[in-house]
Amino acid sequence: MESIPTENTPILVVDDDAGLLLSVKTILISSGICDPALVSDSRHVIPLIKKHRFKLVILDLIMPHIQGMKVLQQIKEKFPDTEVVIVTAIDDVSSAVQAMKFGAYDYLTKPLDSKKFTIVINRALERYNLRHEIGLFERKPSFSELNHPEAFQNIVAEDEKMALVFHQAEAIAPTDYNVFISGESGTGKEILTRIIHRLSERADGPFVAINMSSFSKALFEDEFFGHTKGAFTGASSDKKGFFEEAQGGTIFLDEITELDLTLQGKLLRVIQERELYRLGSTKTKDIDVRIVVATNRDINQEVKEGRFRADLFYRLNMCHIKIPPLRERKKDIMPLARYFLNIHARKNRKDIRSIAPDLETALLNYTFPGNIRELENIIASATILENDKELKLSSVPEFTSMSLKKDVRDTEKTGNNSNDTDKKEQFLPLCEIEKRYILKVLKAHGGNRTKTAKVLGIGLRTLQRKIKLFREEQTQDYLTQDLP
Repeated sequence: MESIPTENTPILVVDDDAGLLLSVKTILISSGICDPALVSDSRHVIPLIKKHRFKLVILDLIMPHIQGMKVLQQIKEKFPDTEVVIVTAIDDVSSAVQAMKFGAYDYLTKPLDSKKFTIVINRALERYNLRHEIGLFERKPSFSELNHPEAFQNIVAEDEKMALVFHQAEAIAPTDYNVFISGESGTGKEILTRIIHRLSERADGPFVAINMSSFSKALFEDEFFGHTKGAFTGASSDKKGFFEEAQGGTIFLDEITELDLTLQGKLLRVIQERELYRLGSTKTKDIDVRIVVATNRDINQEVKEGRFRADLFYRLNMCHIKIPPLRERKKDIMPLARYFLNIHARKNRKDIRSIAPDLETALLNYTFPGNIRELENIIASATILENDKELKLSSVPEFTSMSLKKDVRDTEKTGNNSNDTDKKEQFLPLCEIEKRYILKVLKAHGGNRTKTAKVLGIGLRTLQRKIKLFREEQTQDYLTQDLP
């Protein structure tokens, strides 16, 4: 069977079952989407896409001639922009993960729920259009081309890398996709999420932000799904969970990779089914919430090493925005430094009007493991100590000053005939520089991790995780020695 509408259609349906083809066609037409093209022979798929440039292919897995998984690979190899939705009778997690790994937008099992099916199809078409829109800005990102520059007015940014981030956020916001934001601690992931919420059609709905590292296994279900009266001892009344609190709005799950592996399946079910059970209840509650998640870890590595479920990642990673660290946005360092100087000078009633060249040089050559939060802490501390009208390097607290000066010395060595020791020091890996700096700050605060995390501008859990990687015996030895 092969049926191609006379008018251009964005959808091709592929299945060897003619009855299923007609059923899908009926659902799409009755939902007001379009009259799709239909084909039952998988060998004809690639030539048809080449001729008609379909935006979306609805594809069965089990077919004669060429199996659906192979067709999926062929489509993504030859037409990577074309979205593919798998519709199959095989309800198998490994097949779903493999399909989404190959690039499928979603994986649905028969019999189809027409409501959920049309939602998936509409979103797949929206993502096709969205990707093309974002692609327009990846060549020459420009702040002047933003449609809603006022939405970003509270973010200090002049570097072109942030212009691309703003364009991505602006394009993604009007859609209803789940969004995955990656970036180091202190880069502004929550701020960007709030902008996406304000630019979305959910702007009038609630915005609920949660740090996933704050919840234990015992509290997770109660806090996220809520409970009914009498569900357990002390449950004297019904309670809404975070998902219900965010109904009609956006829920932001920060540090998503901190979620225990045993709880990730519970979150996956809510995302897939868009419904949940309160503790103590057998009635489902429909959930209309946009999900934005963030992490400072390498999520692909987390998936590869089995600490994060692949199927959950693919469900969450419908759109991805990566915020670059401050060390890769050199043009933003001094505008941010001057911005923080104005804030903290007013707060401390100081008449400090500028930043001295020595401090500016140090800041521009520093690696900022704590990113924007750390920069603000440096400027805030220096403002408190400075008594002149110009902020100087000598006003930076000693532990920070030593690290900044070292970065300047290393930079000045470039091209000089320094000895082998200097050269090795100059080309230390970034992770080693970060480690040394963290340990310096830790020693300066007598090993107090809470204070150290605050100065670095990172979460306590993040600091603890980094220290654990340094080997405990070396850390303890370092704390008892003088600084190098």
